[in-house]
Parts: sequence; structure tokens; C-alpha cells
Amino acid sequence: MGFFSKLLNEFIDIIEWVDTTQDTLVWKFPRNDNAIKMGAKLTVRESQAAIFMNEGRIADVFMPGMYELQTENMPILTTLLSWKYGFNSPFKADVYFVSTRQFVNQKWGTKNPVMIRDAEFGPVRLRAFGSFNFKVQDPKVFLNQISATNPDFNVAYIEEQLRNTIVARGMDAVAQSKIPILDLAANYNEMGLLISDTIQPDFAEIGLTLSKLLVENISLPAEVEAALDKRSQMGIIGNLGAYAQFQAANAMEKSAENSIGGNLGAAGMGLGVGAAMMNQVGNVFKQNNFDGANPSGADAPPPFPTTQYHIAVDGKSDGPHSLADIDKMIAAKAINKETMVWKKGMAAWVAAGTVAELDDLFNNEPPPLA
Repeated sequence: MGFFSKLLNEFIDIIEWVDTTQDTLVWKFPRNDNAIKMGAKLTVRESQAAIFMNEGRIADVFMPGMYELQTENMPILTTLLSWKYGFNSPFKADVYFVSTRQFVNQKWGTKNPVMIRDAEFGPVRLRAFGSFNFKVQDPKVFLNQISATNPDFNVAYIEEQLRNTIVARGMDAVAQSKIPILDLAANYNEMGLLISDTIQPDFAEIGLTLSKLLVENISLPAEVEAALDKRSQMGIIGNLGAYAQFQAANAMEKSAENSIGGNLGAAGMGLGVGAAMMNQVGNVFKQNNFDGANPSGADAPPPFPTTQYHIAVDGKSDGPHSLADIDKMIAAKAINKETMVWKKGMAAWVAAGTVAELDDLFNNEPPPLA
């Protein structure tokens, strides 16, 4: 190899970047003090841009295509190097390739719940997360503002800043949208567009563009979601007073079933308590206007007074019980005519069969079949 051939090999004559990575934003061509030969071939592939830098200053920017480097297609660098009359000798310049393709499926999300004021529920804490796509829109601005002289700049260096921008600006956009908390799940697409429009200027400041933003989930704290579930159940049930009475009736029925072959006294107590619960719970819901029959509650008449008896069960007083309750106990075989009873005004305990109004209840049962 001759001296001139060896000397020519010291000059770079092909400049290109074959990107084999998935996350590289900027890559510096490894010149290693070798001079770039005038007339060298520059290949800029699709989704790339090449930037020539001289002594720390950005010079010419080349978009996709194949170029033969001459002073004519490097006007800025020619000016910086004072090539007033053209120059065909080798020169030195730093060459940076910038990837302009889309970087997809980048994740964003709130590290901690964000406080939002809702018109219906007041202050609530929200968590949100999703994904976004971005790309370099202005390679010159991005190199100047972000990557600078970093020879290998990838997504990891900037992803935290982008996520913080999305969360900070995005949650402000959600709050200003005034969309009710209960309607957010049905408006994820609208939320994504709103957040994207809000933060687009922040991306443009550093030479980027946000090509897509998706909201995948907006959630409330677990205790708030549990309260909403309870509210939904109440809405499905509707008349809570009727539901409570139904539940009490089921409890009485189970007590009656358990009395067959069991302790009649305990079953009677269960029936009495269930009946009392049914009446009292029903009254509570009526007083709180849950049944819808009397919205104001002011014109409702007081309950009609009823006769109530105490019943001796296992040597202890149980009650008081209304005649309706006692009728159910008789039907359930929980008490009989020998059961001792007492009511206000009686001098002593007596057998239930000796009290006229109770005896009538016993006589309501048909005689046994012959």
C-alpha cells in the first residue's frame, strides 16, 4: 500500500447509522479524530436526521436521503469554517444522528393519589395510569435543549421527566374538565385527548411531539370504592324498609324451622325478637322517609297502641310481645296454653289459656284429624 493510499484511509468517506436498538434517541458518529473527506457519502435513513456540529455549535441538519458532502450542501458549516472560496480538503466535525421514529408504549402514572374536587362527592383522591407515544419533532431543538453532546442518548434519560409532565399537567386537565367522578370511566378517550392537548406545548419546547396518549385506568381509594358499592346496592334494593322487613321475616322463618324437635322456648324468643325487629326496623325506615310513602314525615299519625304480654321462658321473662307476635308463636308451637304470661295491670302471672284474648288465639287452630 502506497503512502497516499494509506493517507486516504485516514479519511472518513462513508457516514451512516444502522440503528439496531429500540430506545436510542441520539447517536454520535464515532469519528475518533479522523477527518471527514470532502465528497464523503452521507446516508440518512427514514426516521433519522443527521446534525453536523462544529466546535460545540450546531451547523447543518440533513433529513432522510443520500448526500455527497460538498461546500454547496453545507452552507452553515462552510460559513463557520470560513471557506469563502470553497474548500475540498478533509475537515473535522461532530456528526450526531437523531432518531425521529415513534417510541411507543411508554408508561405514565401517578406515584401517589392526586386530590380532585368533585361536584357530587367533594374532595376525592384519584390514581391514574396509562401509556403514551412520542417522537422527536425538531432534531435541532432536541439536541440543543436535551441531549447536548451526549454520544449515546436513550429514552431512559428522559422518560421520568416526560412522565412527571404528563401527571402534573394531566391531572390539572382532569380537574378543570369538571367531568363527574362516576363518569370518568366512560370518558377515557376524551380524557386522553384532553391531556394530550394540554401537555403538547411542554413537549414542543424540547423538540418532541406527543403522538398519542391513552388513559387505561382512573381509580379511587379502596375505601371510597367500597362506599360507592354500598350506594349502588342501596339503589338496586330500592325500598329499604320493605327489604329490612323481608330480612326479618326470613329470620323468623328460620327460627320456626329450628324449633321442630328443638328448644321451643329458645325458638319462641327468636321469633319474638325477629317480629320486634321487623316492626322496629320498618318504623325506623318510615321515620327516615326511606319508604317514600310520607316524604315530609310531619303528617304521619302515631302508632296505634297494642296490648303487649311478657312470656315466661325457661324461668325468665321474655317480651313484651304484641298479640300478633304471640299469634305467630302459637302457630310455630313455641308457646301453649300452659305458658305463663303477664301484662301491665295483672296482679300475677297466669296461664295463657286462662286469658280470654289469648285463648281465642289458641282456638284459631283446627282440631286434630280423627
